[in-house]
Amino acid sequence: MSKSSRVTGIGGVFFRVADTNAMKSWYEEHLGIPQHPYGAIFASHPIGKPDKVAVTNWSFFKKDDSYFPPEQAVMVNFRVQNLELLLKELSAAGVSIVADMETYEYGKFAWILDPEGNKIELWEPVDNPFDLDGENVIT
Repeated sequence: MSKSSRVTGIGGVFFRVADTNAMKSWYEEHLGIPQHPYGAIFASHPIGKPDKVAVTNWSFFKKDDSYFPPEQAVMVNFRVQNLELLLKELSAAGVSIVADMETYEYGKFAWILDPEGNKIELWEPVDNPFDLDGENVIT
């Protein structure tokens, strides 16, 4: 793997739960984690890059949501550099790529499977669209 296509951090952690609204309320009330429609956003500064802000999303999915396999309780999203190059390298190494890369205003996404069949989300972020000064971002 080239240095320009590596994982740079965790972009999100997604949990399967029976009642997403109840879980959001519980975590906000008891742990003070403010919620937005997609869960909570944590902002941090990567080590050695004090001027760069990285966001991590922490959220819930319903047990029957099809975003990741129902038998998988948690899915991790990894922040990456140069997703297109990484996908070429992973494909050449025989890693299962689940779907075509998707592009949104907040970044590029792709999904792979680890050797035990766990779906992993890869995200080349564009952090600018996130309201990093807003009340819903934890710093």
